[in-house]
Amino acid sequence: MKNNALVVVDMLYDFIDGSLACQNADNAVRETLKFIDAQTKGQGGEDHEILDTFPILFIRDHHPADHSSFAEQGGIWPPHCVAGTHGGEIHKDLLPYVREELTFDKGCDRTVEQYSGFDGVNNAGQSLGEILELLDTSEVYVCGIATEYCVRNTCEDLLKAGFKVRLLKDCIAYVDHDGHLKALEEMAAEGISIE
Repeated sequence: MKNNALVVVDMLYDFIDGSLACQNADNAVRETLKFIDAQTKGQGGEDHEILDTFPILFIRDHHPADHSSFAEQGGIWPPHCVAGTHGGEIHKDLLPYVREELTFDKGCDRTVEQYSGFDGVNNAGQSLGEILELLDTSEVYVCGIATEYCVRNTCEDLLKAGFKVRLLKDCIAYVDHDGHLKALEEMAAEGISIE
């Protein structure tokens, strides 16, 4: 698994069972946990030791309560993933794999809409791209929510940055099934591997 990493996009409660609950979300979380188990099988030891050989990076929508993407501010979405709320938290089953320095918050500026995990920064102000470079990553697996928006934007930015991108199709949730299928088709045409 050398040089591989997993990027988990927005597996947050508001997208799973909250204000913007997406289709297939519970299943996507389950399949992601299965994938992590399969990658780390036979690597005894604590969860934190597993992360040393297979880095898992988390992207988190992390909005102020008056974010410009929210409907009452003129945006297109209901309020979601407000910093400090349950809806903005990573699913509890994934928490054993979460490291602060490998968690990237996006959408923190109320005036800016950010879909791509590349726009997020960790608590030290480093971007996803910077950390993947530091980890000497060449191939990135991607899972998360939602296919048509944050997952797609993150995959495309990873591809532009020169990474081999492998999207785990069983580990994603979506706003609309037809939109999900269309996005998968278009990403495959761009050179993203759909697995």
